[in-house]
Amino acid sequence: MPSQSIVTKPVVIASDHAGVELKSLLVETLRAQGYEVLDLGTHGAGSVDYPDFGHALAEVVAAGRAERGVLVCGTGIGISIAANRHAGVRAAVCHDETSARLARAHNDANVLALGARLIGPEVAKDCLKIFMATTFAGGRHAGRVAKLG
Repeated sequence: MPSQSIVTKPVVIASDHAGVELKSLLVETLRAQGYEVLDLGTHGAGSVDYPDFGHALAEVVAAGRAERGVLVCGTGIGISIAANRHAGVRAAVCHDETSARLARAHNDANVLALGARLIGPEVAKDCLKIFMATTFAGGRHAGRVAKLG
């Protein structure tokens, strides 16, 4: 694990067909940073249904087998909606470093959702880096996050 990491369990990642290329890049990025990665697919460009992959990832996070997850679809929206239907999962669609940092610090998001058709690979890698490195601020935010559950 990276020395600065607060994540001690595998990072789970999944995408639909629109996000498969970006997902592959993010898997490489995470592994290069020393994270153990559980890649749930999809692994090809053939059309698949994003809810299936959002639900699969959410089940892993909800069961405690991963502390953090990353979802990728065309916009990040549909796959995050699927994931957020699971208790204990807080998936946030992020478009830049600020949204990724605040999703973690203020909302204790445990799943980063990205839109492969909306952001480029460098912005996605920046979002991922910030999301993985940011801790939950707690304090006044803790009560608000508790109301989400």
